[in-house]
Amino acid sequence: MIAFNKPPYTGNEDKYVMAAMRSSKMSGDGQYTHLCQEWFEKQTGCKKALLTPSCTQALEMAAILLDIQPGDEVIMPSYTFVSTANAFALRGAKIVFVDIRPDTMNIDENLIEAAITPKTKAIVPVHYAGVACEMDTIMAIADRHQLFVIEDAAQGMLATYKGRPLGSIGHMGAYSFHETKNYTSGGEGGLLLISDERFVVRAEIIREKGTNRSQFFRGMIDKYTWVDIGSSYLASELQAAYLYGQLERAEEININRLKTWSAYKSAFSTLTDKIETPHIPSDCQHNSHMFYLKLSGLESRTRFLEAMSKESVMAVFHYVPLHSSSAGKKLGVFSGTDNFTTKESERLVRLPLWFGMEMADIDKIVSSVTRSVYL
Repeated sequence: MIAFNKPPYTGNEDKYVMAAMRSSKMSGDGQYTHLCQEWFEKQTGCKKALLTPSCTQALEMAAILLDIQPGDEVIMPSYTFVSTANAFALRGAKIVFVDIRPDTMNIDENLIEAAITPKTKAIVPVHYAGVACEMDTIMAIADRHQLFVIEDAAQGMLATYKGRPLGSIGHMGAYSFHETKNYTSGGEGGLLLISDERFVVRAEIIREKGTNRSQFFRGMIDKYTWVDIGSSYLASELQAAYLYGQLERAEEININRLKTWSAYKSAFSTLTDKIETPHIPSDCQHNSHMFYLKLSGLESRTRFLEAMSKESVMAVFHYVPLHSSSAGKKLGVFSGTDNFTTKESERLVRLPLWFGMEMADIDKIVSSVTRSVYL
């Protein structure tokens, strides 16, 4: 069976993790944490980058920084991972779901304004498959209505919109280093990117359980104490060390994945009567986070997945729209009409894609897809 995913591995992770284990900062905020954070600050141009144990916790930090209160409303797509909504629902927010664009599976920027009410506090665009949402339009809407924008760029590392790194365009952004992502910190892992300087100082406090511990270690105060709400949002030094081994070769990983993605795109160009392949808008540079196909509907997708399994290729579908779930019905509301979210989600299937895929695997997958779509 060809696996759907294999976590990236470059070779230096072991050495750096062992060095972190022998350091005096195993719990985090040591040498590798600072190396990673500096790498992201330089790469994205954000004001501050803070490693977290997961992308979920980076989003939770963003919700606290925005001072989300019960009754506030937060706009986002329904076609996303549950953490996008949970982070704000935990603070008492009502989640307002907006329909997606069928070409990119991203939130439809033209439907956001109609979903805004006096209770709206933030917009959370999700860059699906590492392909950017229409951020100029979204930021203009946010400016007009004095709203915050938190980019869920869990899948977006090294992808850009008009040359700007995803996660650095809104007031804050979040990356994921889960084992299914292009880069991993050895399991889970995340990053909060802060582009609005107003949030930098408080973010460090919230991340350190509500204390000013970071200022203490920089010699800015003579003792640290509890000054705000917070939680344990500090990534371990072992996570940072593993991740740093991949950041050193980030561009190599990106180029390799793009090569596989392009091979798929070219190979399936003759099957347009049966499938659709990903669309990349001209303003976007994607990062080959995933390659998906769209079939005619749920029934054809079910047949396709069964056939691929018999071909010993692990292909999988993706999110069940949040607004259709029991928690989504309780904690959120769909604004407008669900023209595409459910319909498009039922058509989509993802193919195996990882760093270092062999051409023999790619050829087998292409052959299997070609046979399976005609069943």
